[in-house]
Amino acid sequence: MNERGYDIVIIGSGAGGGTVAQELAPLCRDGIRIVVLEKGPKLAENEFSGREIEMAQALYEDGGGFLTSDGGLTLAMGVAYGGSTVVYTGTSLIAPSRVIAGWNVPGLSHSEIERRSRKFMEQNNVHFLTDDLINENNQLFVKGCRRLGYNVQQFPVNLLGCRGSSLCNLGCPNLAKQGTHRVQLPEAERGGVEVVTRCEVERLDERSVVATVRPRGVDEKGGPSSWEPGTYRVHGKIVVVCAGAVGSPALLLRSRLGAALPRLGHGFTCHPALILVAEHNRPITNFVGHPKSYYLDQFVESDGYVLETCMYFPFTTAKSLSGFGAPHAEFMEAFPRLQMILVLACDHPAPENRVTVDRAGHPVVHYRFTPAVKRALASGTAAAARIFFAAGARRVHVPAARPPTVEAERAERLDDLIDEDRFRPGDVTVSAAHLQGGCGMGLTARDSVTDSFGRVHGVPWLFVADASLFPDSVEINPYLTIMALADRVAQWIRQNGRDLLAGA
Repeated sequence: MNERGYDIVIIGSGAGGGTVAQELAPLCRDGIRIVVLEKGPKLAENEFSGREIEMAQALYEDGGGFLTSDGGLTLAMGVAYGGSTVVYTGTSLIAPSRVIAGWNVPGLSHSEIERRSRKFMEQNNVHFLTDDLINENNQLFVKGCRRLGYNVQQFPVNLLGCRGSSLCNLGCPNLAKQGTHRVQLPEAERGGVEVVTRCEVERLDERSVVATVRPRGVDEKGGPSSWEPGTYRVHGKIVVVCAGAVGSPALLLRSRLGAALPRLGHGFTCHPALILVAEHNRPITNFVGHPKSYYLDQFVESDGYVLETCMYFPFTTAKSLSGFGAPHAEFMEAFPRLQMILVLACDHPAPENRVTVDRAGHPVVHYRFTPAVKRALASGTAAAARIFFAAGARRVHVPAARPPTVEAERAERLDDLIDEDRFRPGDVTVSAAHLQGGCGMGLTARDSVTDSFGRVHGVPWLFVADASLFPDSVEINPYLTIMALADRVAQWIRQNGRDLLAGA
């Protein structure tokens, strides 16, 4: 086994790991050695082709097909230099104050989350898009919402030089998205932090990490690792785990920390999401321009759902449509005329929803739709369909209805047509990309995995800094909240980690 020694080892390079790396980089001037271990590859700028299947295989865990234990939910996780910040749409919202208050984490305030979030909004050029980049798919959503009296809002996004390719979820081919791969990680490397790609961490030992570096496959995108392929023991005085809401709890479970941390893996939430499509009588600009510019969160407190504009690619769209044969083909043939809305249920922790590992140590996510989630998906589906019709759609594909095609003349019957019991494995295609929880913050090991600074209870050299820290759903895209918490973890290490770094 190869041996390596560092002062600080960071596992993962997404919103959490990239932020920690940047914020700790100034320590390198004092001789502190810092390394980031990233499971995925680093792609060259010319490798972002925009081809759906090709990029999904290169940038997502299991090619974008990671399933929950019962196969009922697809979980999207980025695996690359920059993590999921490479493949999300750039939406950048500050967590609501009521959410942070509801977390009830001692020592953590909303004002601090907001202050730290605004720091990264400035770093990553978060702003509202100009009208010339707002396509008709988004404009029709606004039109439908306003006709119904809904309070539609525009997303701030972290883009610089957007050319409207609409390929955000496949890694921006125009290098406009300002994720950690474009901002925090390069800055960290300039400061002296080492980043090792294709390096999968298997387990933690006492102040060390056991990892395997994979060789680059013949047809794989991305460059080779800076380390030779093989197994490594990487010693570190401080280890910061930023492997995400599935990867981080799974890693801690593989490292046999579950017995002392009974909440490890629990509290998993993910915003289960459903893609709805509607057909208009004419072609609309749907796959040109930024795909996600507006949202509706007016009903999140009362009905538990958020609606967002979206535009997905042919394979993903086809997978999201229920049924087979001619009716399915008709909607796909109408692709240039399709408008899309994403329905997200704001789920909350349930005892049965958690992350475990199998005998081989692979992560397993157990997730069942609670009655509240089913109601939220059904209510959100009905609201989205009304928006489509208010915007002038001639028909809507409603997977939870039978038959799933609802013509405009049946719009008044939507509540009767949608059956919330249809939201079960194998019936309606539901996916999730806002994965949260599993290493929740709290006061003691009885009620949480870490404290409010991401310090793992009972393991003073071990920290967590990613979305797994969330005690409950943040109800928005978690990107900025992850960065804010990671910034907080990094500040604690800078100010209070001297004894740990001295080996005390």
